Amino acid sequence: MSDAAAAEFWRFSLALYGRPGVAPACLVLQDQYGRDVNLALYCCWLGASGRGRLSPEALAASDAAVAPWRTQIVENFRAARRAIKQEGSTESDGLYVKAKAVELEAERLLQARLAARAPAPDQAIPRQERLASALANLALYIGTAPAEPIDAALRDMAETDFVLGRA
Repeated sequence: MSDAAAAEFWRFSLALYGRPGVAPACLVLQDQYGRDVNLALYCCWLGASGRGRLSPEALAASDAAVAPWRTQIVENFRAARRAIKQEGSTESDGLYVKAKAVELEAERLLQARLAARAPAPDQAIPRQERLASALANLALYIGTAPAEPIDAALRDMAETDFVLGRA
């Protein structure tokens, strides 16, 4: 998959994550349910962009492909950023901002690895089918963890055609 797909996935992720209620819901998935937010976003993007539904095997393979990067890089940067924030001194404010930027870049690179695994989109798939695929992929990944704010944001994005890449 091209750099264009990675850039598309990143834009999609930023747009979805920025919707009301989505960031806190993603943090609950991450911190309380042990889910990878980037993998959850990938599930949404695959369906929403017309790349289809994931099988349990394809989901497991995608997770396995990025697990070393997530555990060795992203999670360590996240832990460092959180430790800096907890330290809470004004002297560490600049370092916190830099740590947050490094963590975000590590997540962008993780997403590029996921996007490289994605099939080409099928532009003929209708919007409602894309939305259904996005929701099915997300449900497959998160299981019984709550996702209502993410579901609502996906539905809203579908209504504005963002899911179709027109925004």
